[in-house]
Amino acid sequence: MKPNMGTADRIIRILVAAVIAILYFTGTVSGTLGIVLLVLAGVFVATSVVSFCPLYAPFGMSTCPKK
Repeated sequence: MKPNMGTADRIIRILVAAVIAILYFTGTVSGTLGIVLLVLAGVFVATSVVSFCPLYAPFGMSTCPKK
C-alpha cells in the first residue's frame, strides 16, 4: 500500500474522529446513529495511522505531496 494521504488530510480526519467521539461519549449522539458514527471515527483514525485511504485508490486520488 503506497501512502495516498497528506498531512492535512490526516489531521482533519483525526479531528473529525475526536469530535465524533466526544459527541458520542457525552451522550449528544446515541443509539444506532451514534454507533455508526463511532465506527466511522474508527475508520478515520485507522486510515490516518496508515496514511492510506482505500477509497482514493480506485479514483487515482492522492493528497500526498509529490516526491
